[in-house]
Amino acid sequence: MIYGMRSRNSDKPMVIVGGGLCGGNAAVTLREEGFEGRVLLVAPEPGVPFGRPPLSKTYLRSEEELDGWLVEPPNWYDEHDVELFRSQVAKVNADARLVVLDSGEELEFQKLLIASGGVNRRLEIPGAGLAGVHQLRTVAQCEAIKREVAQGRRAVVLGMGFIGCEVAASLTQLGVRVTAVFGGKVPLERVVGPDVGGAFAAIHEENGVELLSDEQLVRFEGEKRVETAVTASGRRVECDFAVVGIGIEPHVPVFETGSIAQSNGVLVDELCRTSAPDIYAAGDVANILHPLFGRVRVEHYNNAEKQGRAAARSMLGATDAYDYIYTFWSDQYEDKLEYAGYTTEWDQFVVRGSLEERRFLGFYLVDGAVAAAVGLNRGGDPELDEDSEMAAAARLVGLRAHADADVLADEGVDLWSLAR
Repeated sequence: MIYGMRSRNSDKPMVIVGGGLCGGNAAVTLREEGFEGRVLLVAPEPGVPFGRPPLSKTYLRSEEELDGWLVEPPNWYDEHDVELFRSQVAKVNADARLVVLDSGEELEFQKLLIASGGVNRRLEIPGAGLAGVHQLRTVAQCEAIKREVAQGRRAVVLGMGFIGCEVAASLTQLGVRVTAVFGGKVPLERVVGPDVGGAFAAIHEENGVELLSDEQLVRFEGEKRVETAVTASGRRVECDFAVVGIGIEPHVPVFETGSIAQSNGVLVDELCRTSAPDIYAAGDVANILHPLFGRVRVEHYNNAEKQGRAAARSMLGATDAYDYIYTFWSDQYEDKLEYAGYTTEWDQFVVRGSLEERRFLGFYLVDGAVAAAVGLNRGGDPELDEDSEMAAAARLVGLRAHADADVLADEGVDLWSLAR
């Protein structure tokens, strides 16, 4: 349905900058909701919009193709008159309602969605440009890493956030000997804390990954390609290749006129609206004012999919706030993590189950309220199983439920009895 959209520029197209999961879902939603005008999708990468999770996991291990991760099959875009522009955006003129491509071509818009995602942070150390030093975000970058893989080769993985952890696991499963260098005390510490991070440290070490924690990489050495990684403490790690996973930065187009407010991404309200009229942002690039979590920028698959759809509906005049209770997952070896909610600080971490056996639910409490929950090898997928423990945990987060720590830890207490 069209949500009562009225515009003096209704003959101009909807333009989406960014051809990833977020932008693709926005284009699909515009058509599903009945928008019949032109829809232009601008992205420099080849192919059609898809989800990136397999690039660090099953696709990297050559266990799965990407067909099942496409937002829609390639022929859908022609059949639904969604025009694909394979180009970088040179600049945006908000006052004139123009997107200028690097070719010089100008695209008029009645409304614009910035869904341009992020770019990998650059590693500014000597030797970072040597052959054999890789990053991972695109299919081409994944293919380059796959060409490095062989039984018994040695790799350094820099960073043990989710990409670093998943790449380290995948390479290890492929027979590569992995040394991981990272700044925290345990993997994933910034997101899930020391207890859950400690469980993942044990998982990686038991699978043969050497963890160099509280370390900083200062240079790569080699003649024509990388041969050694050197840390600040003087540790020298011989390697055949390296994968750098130190996070992303929001990729915001250059605004020639009519600049938009930015801080750690593009600032948007609960309807994905920027500070400029008729310009929206969603996905990795958007720093949203969330009704429950405050101002946050979230880089996960589930958010990109859902926020792209929500932004498209807002562009059509919907007035429902984007109040999604964030969820994400990570597969490493045979272990699966599920997470619901959002918090970077907490007063108490409560465990239901066993950290030692790596089968538990954990609850992050802020002022006695459940701000987020995590499950390791337990809980189920809250997106796919609405009766699962993690779905109940997500409901507790949404309610900002106050629960006694002993009750949350008690296996005899049904979480749904608390959530209802």
